[in-house]
Amino acid sequence: MKKRLAAVLFAALAVFTYVPAASAQGTAELNDIRTGKHDRFERIVLDMTGLPRDFQSREVTGVTDCGPGNPINVPGNEILESVFHGAAAHDENYQPTYKGPRNFTTPNLSNVKGVALTCDFEATLGIAVGYTNPNSWHRVYTLTNPDRVVIDVWQG
Repeated sequence: MKKRLAAVLFAALAVFTYVPAASAQGTAELNDIRTGKHDRFERIVLDMTGLPRDFQSREVTGVTDCGPGNPINVPGNEILESVFHGAAAHDENYQPTYKGPRNFTTPNLSNVKGVALTCDFEATLGIAVGYTNPNSWHRVYTLTNPDRVVIDVWQG
């Protein structure tokens, strides 16, 4: 009987102490933003440590800073805004992990004209991508080894 009780307690303890790898890492941290041109699309890569829990993307007519609500100018005729939950551009000590510009143009690209950080607050990271062709398709997804978020904008 004691062995059975010990086995049940051990199994219960194992279940309650298991922590999935994603939650053990905490908030995913943005380290760099890279851009690149391909044959039919242009790519924005967010290099991260860890991955966001989830994200949403939408086309918008303008973006604001999620804190004070000030408008952010993003070059281009169209804007794709993506919000990543469980992600930040700073560490747990509020030190920046992304040290690049918060708003920059992309002269090496023809459709994508600019990228801007729109939010870095309470484990919510916002990124806006401005582009010119209103017929462009876009896709936002994650990759691992190394961890990164990819935003592809097709020429249309």
